[in-house]
Amino acid sequence: MTEQFIKNEQLNFIEKQIAIIKDSSNKNLPKTVLTAVIDLANAKILDLFPQASLEQQELLNITKWNTKEEYERYVEQLTAYLLPFPKITEQQLKKLFPKQKKLKLPDLSTIDHNKLTFLSWNDLKSNKKFIIYDLEETLVGTEGKMTPTSKKNICSFCNCFGEVAYFSTITKEKRPKNADYYKAIGNLICTDSNECNKNITNSEYLRDFLKTAEGRFN
Repeated sequence: MTEQFIKNEQLNFIEKQIAIIKDSSNKNLPKTVLTAVIDLANAKILDLFPQASLEQQELLNITKWNTKEEYERYVEQLTAYLLPFPKITEQQLKKLFPKQKKLKLPDLSTIDHNKLTFLSWNDLKSNKKFIIYDLEETLVGTEGKMTPTSKKNICSFCNCFGEVAYFSTITKEKRPKNADYYKAIGNLICTDSNECNKNITNSEYLRDFLKTAEGRFN
């Protein structure tokens, strides 16, 4: 059995490709057109895993399936190969936010680590959101203010339309000639991070945002 190699956002991407195939199948398209749709989806999926072994490529291959039931079994089979979000303890969470003496923590026992690209929770009392991400094999924590918006919009992390808030944080960037220097960055992101984790198909923007927040630029 091959090792776990699929990230949450990659499985989300695969599921969206399956949804496109199912939708195309329901439209009674010519067989050649439907075959082209399937081949394109298969190519996009394989592109996510440039280092995939032959065994993994065969596991990911969707061109051998035809029915709704087969596609559902395919996705279910892939869940066994999900890379879980790193386990983290309450003590580790507190260390990531040392300035928060009364940090409100999430209930870690209720979290499905297999379905996380990032760990996040809201503190309604302080109107803050906390984000944990595995950045270059190191867990980093970013906190920021959440400013509600009156209209739905596109989330910068998952690129989906929904309930969002403006998340702003102060970066850890320092200027040697200015001890008081600080830089604020912000984006519209999903108010509900669980929904964001369900929808995100590419973590590049999230990673770049958190690298900036951490003061990393390479």
